[in-house]
Amino acid sequence: MLYDITPPLCADMPVWPGDTPFDAQRTWSLSGACPVNVSRLSLSTHTGAHADAPLHYQPDGLSAGEVDLAAYLGPCRVVHCLDAGPLLTLSYLQTRLPDAPLPPRLLIRSYRQFPLQHWDDDFMALTPDAIDWLGKQGVQLIGVDTASLDPVHSKTLDAHHAVARHGMAILENLLLDGVPEGDYELIALPLKLMGLDASPVRAVLRTLP
Repeated sequence: MLYDITPPLCADMPVWPGDTPFDAQRTWSLSGACPVNVSRLSLSTHTGAHADAPLHYQPDGLSAGEVDLAAYLGPCRVVHCLDAGPLLTLSYLQTRLPDAPLPPRLLIRSYRQFPLQHWDDDFMALTPDAIDWLGKQGVQLIGVDTASLDPVHSKTLDAHHAVARHGMAILENLLLDGVPEGDYELIALPLKLMGLDASPVRAVLRTLP
């Protein structure tokens, strides 16, 4: 069974305040004089479900087209942290993950219902010590259903830099509403966008046999 954990991309989808809104325009239209439909897209590299590349928060970091794809493909665990509050702390996370060892990838659900129609300033962020603990457990990728690992007004991006300390990958804006807690196979490959700071992904979870 497949779970599609990618929010739909459309003109009325919420985006980070001030970022590029999604826009799609038909440039060629199927007709008697034209054999195909072709469209033009305008969007942010952080539109919808996306992978943050190290270049997003490190001036000398790898771009989306240079990251190791292995982190975005393989065994993962989905954990629900629906009552964690504005910050997911280490102590709270440990109560939700009592069993060791962890798979190399962890997806964290915080929303009871993902905000498909409006922007949410009050999304859950992660504390750096929670990320450090995951890194020590061998976690290679953290995925969240929020717009960032850090609070919306953060200027220091402490959670992102904790990820960098452990060489981990990041997925954001995943749609986890219908996904039960448990272990899956994650498939969420970024596009080979050279020199860019992030990439949209089509993220899916496949149930394990």
